[in-house]
Amino acid sequence: MSNMSIGDLAQSFVLRQRSTDLKQQMARLTQELTTGQVADVRQAIKGNYSYLTEVERNLEVLNGYKAITTEAGIFAGNIQTTLGRFQEVGAQLANSLVVSAIGATSGGTTEESKAAVDALVGVLNTTSAGRSMFGGAAADRSPTETSDVLLSELKTAMSGAANPDDMFIAAEAWFDSPTGYDLAFYRGGSTALSDVRLSNTDQVTFDIRATDPKLKKSLLFASVAALANDPAFDLDETQISEVFNRAGTSLLGASDSLTSLRAEVGVLEARLDSAATRNATEMSAIELEKSALLQADPYEAATKLEEVQFQLQSIYSVTVRMSKLSLANFL
Repeated sequence: MSNMSIGDLAQSFVLRQRSTDLKQQMARLTQELTTGQVADVRQAIKGNYSYLTEVERNLEVLNGYKAITTEAGIFAGNIQTTLGRFQEVGAQLANSLVVSAIGATSGGTTEESKAAVDALVGVLNTTSAGRSMFGGAAADRSPTETSDVLLSELKTAMSGAANPDDMFIAAEAWFDSPTGYDLAFYRGGSTALSDVRLSNTDQVTFDIRATDPKLKKSLLFASVAALANDPAFDLDETQISEVFNRAGTSLLGASDSLTSLRAEVGVLEARLDSAATRNATEMSAIELEKSALLQADPYEAATKLEEVQFQLQSIYSVTVRMSKLSLANFL
């Protein structure tokens, strides 16, 4: 067995400590070359964490706006699709009513009208991500009663009507009265959904409720047509045909109003798209700023890594001569 002096032990300790330091440097430099960012953030920003914190906070805020804008875009898209379905149901019924008014029997058309009313009410009660779309601030519940309630309440309001004119006058009065449609049929909120903030300077409001006059029109004319053949009004075939014709023609006009309403939603969708684009652009700029702040110099890192590897090799050579270690044992 060979003897080792105190000097040898001290030198061995120094070499071991130095090799540990170099290995740590090599790991850090390898990380920087792999990720492209500095491993020592504190040194890179010279201890000025406030600026980096502000950059990261801005990114968090923009990420929040991104999520909100995406959700709002889906909500607006669902409203647009739902209004399209509402308009489609009304248009189909309008065509049937106009055709029926010039010769078809009233029984089948009345049933079709009732089915259309039920479909229209169902559309108004459509939800998006668990929230009602046409109930305003009361998004946690259906915004209207059932179609049966609508027809029952309207029939009561039109009681005593002896001709088509009386029926339409009574129906319009009930739909317009705060104590009629809004009280007996509508169950939603009296105010719009809370404003949706899209950025620090922009926000939108979703305020299309089942009480919107443009939506009421379609329900009004479809409902009167559904009640035209009811025995309570005792209308003859000629009068029933008149109701169908007026209701059908009015529904066609109501379709134009719905087109206008959908155009408003389209403008809202465009604002959401614009806000999403602006936020994405700003986020990209901030991410580039952060990347530049923490970016490692690949040439400098590669040069230093080569130097560290050379120093490790030198220490290994010295250590081998001192203790005849293998490379595997050294590492």
